[in-house]
Amino acid sequence: MKHLFIINPAAGKHDQTVQLSTAIRALGEAHGLDYAIRVSKQAGDCCAITREAAASGEEIRVYACGGDGTLNEVVCGAAGAQNLAVTHYPCGSGNDFVKNFSDPKAFSDMERLLDAEESLLDLIQVGEDYSLSICSIGIDARIGTSIQRYKHLPLIGGKGAYNLSTVVNLVQGIHRHYVVELNGRTVDGRFTLICVCNGRYYGGGYMPVPEARPDDGKLEVLLVKKVSRLQVAKIIGKYKAGRYAEIPEIFTHFTTDRVRIRCDREEVVNLDGEARYATDVDIRLSEKKLRFFYPRGVKLR
Repeated sequence: MKHLFIINPAAGKHDQTVQLSTAIRALGEAHGLDYAIRVSKQAGDCCAITREAAASGEEIRVYACGGDGTLNEVVCGAAGAQNLAVTHYPCGSGNDFVKNFSDPKAFSDMERLLDAEESLLDLIQVGEDYSLSICSIGIDARIGTSIQRYKHLPLIGGKGAYNLSTVVNLVQGIHRHYVVELNGRTVDGRFTLICVCNGRYYGGGYMPVPEARPDDGKLEVLLVKKVSRLQVAKIIGKYKAGRYAEIPEIFTHFTTDRVRIRCDREEVVNLDGEARYATDVDIRLSEKKLRFFYPRGVKLR
């Protein structure tokens, strides 16, 4: 078996390529691994490198070394590939996907990642793109995809960048008009955001739908109706903690395998922190699966 470590130097607050490469080489020598290190140079490289590995037909474990955006690119390249298994070595700003597991810190131990178990996980598909955890549209998508502008500012970490992006986007406007189709229903109205969940966490620890699991063959959808800036303070804590049922006049929850969202103008679509733009967004449970490996003894929770 081969081991492919893909490093994204743009992940996190500082470039960690040198430190990671040193640790990987030491690991490889200590265990006699057949390994390779690839470093992305621009957006899309992690996906392209992973697709190249899939095309080889060899049995390869792929380590996404970066944040959730890095993992998303690797997932997009590995979707449906039977010869690849993927994991996350988290060194980004949010590192939210590993929070779906009982011991997120275990993913930061390369030794433990070598002794791994594996599960087949679901994927969200939007066009030719994929999401392992969260796809959203609305104020949170605008917030999440704006974080890159702020995370490199002095004294601003991952959570600080998210909070700063939140303030800026709240000032710019909260709700917009969408037509939402799911489960044979059409809902036409103004919404603050629409969140489609395969996993539970995003945005530095937000957990909108605690029932979501990436291995249960279904998607959890949360529609957040029009709210004012004054109401945001009231609902944000409950949204973050997955307590949507406490405000049914604002939050509506659905379980489905497909949702279509039509927009009046081009909107940003958040796919695990990666931005896409569309006026007609078809979000569905993909027929393709992802082989995902994780430290032995760690469980999906």
